[in-house]
Parts: sequence; C-alpha cells; structure tokens
Amino acid sequence: MKKFSLVIGCLLIATTTFAQKTFTLTSKDIGGQGTKNQEFNGFGCTGNNQSPELSWTNAPEGTKSFAITVYDPDAPTGSGWWHWVVFDIPANTNELVTNAGNLPAGLAPKNAIQSVTNYGVSGYGGPCPPEKNGLHQYIITVYALKTEKLGLDANTNPAIVGYNLWNNTIAKASLVFYYQR
Repeated sequence: MKKFSLVIGCLLIATTTFAQKTFTLTSKDIGGQGTKNQEFNGFGCTGNNQSPELSWTNAPEGTKSFAITVYDPDAPTGSGWWHWVVFDIPANTNELVTNAGNLPAGLAPKNAIQSVTNYGVSGYGGPCPPEKNGLHQYIITVYALKTEKLGLDANTNPAIVGYNLWNNTIAKASLVFYYQR
C-alpha cells in the first residue's frame, strides 16, 4: 500500500509540475446564456447593450497585442454576424471591463480600436437574433497577436480585420454563449 501511495503521489507531483498553462478566456458576466444586459438595443431588441467583462491568462510568449471578436455564425445572413471587433489592445492588458464596448464611456484600453460591426457602427452591438429563430451561438474570441498594431482603423470592416488577425495570430481562446428571443 505504501508503494502504491508513493507512486500516486509521484504521479500527482509530475502532472502538476509538467502541466502546461494554456491561454484561457473567462468572463464574470457570461455563462452559458446571454442576458438582457448583453442584448442589443435596436433592431427590435430592448437590451442594455453592455459588452461583457472579459479576462484572459497565460498569453503565449511573443504576444505584442490582443484582439477580441464576438461572432454569431447562426445569423440568417449566409455569412454570420460580427457583433464586436476590437484590436490593438496593448500586450500588458489582460481584461476588458463590463461595457468597454460603449465608445462614449471610454472604458476600453487607451489606443485600442473598436471597428465597425455588421450593425454598421463601431463598438459593441449585442445579440439580437430574429424572434422565434431558435438559439444562436455567440463566439467570443481573444487573439494573442505577434504585432503591436494591425495598421487598421475604426472604419475597417470585420472581414478585413479577420484577414489581418489570421495573418498575425499566435494563439486564441474562446468562450461560447447562447441567446434567443
């Protein structure tokens, strides 16, 4: 029994010692379901349109900036719907506070760029799926980038931002939540 306990103890220590810490995204505001706090206010929706608090840990070595997107692949458009596109987030940042996507509030990190969404404006635009269209999934992704600046501005459409993210991503981490009306 002592040998068995010793072997188990050694395995636990080895597992803890050699376990890799992975790039991870979490949120104090988002669980498995979105709420009226995140829901858009417009297009027939009456939510608070607050972007969720997001925090990330264990960014890979060589990260020079971050970007965040919120995407609904279930939107009935044929190409999904981009709800939030933020980039040029400084490498020393590891959190966006609740409502950072509200441009007039000025809560996003200095020099971070929030570009145009599929709503046609910059900043956060929350879920607003068509009524009785079922559950839509919303994918929040943080990207660790190998460049400090993407060289884009707030008028850049999500497809161009996505192309530049694809070319500069070291690692990414995502959360998924669901919402329906």
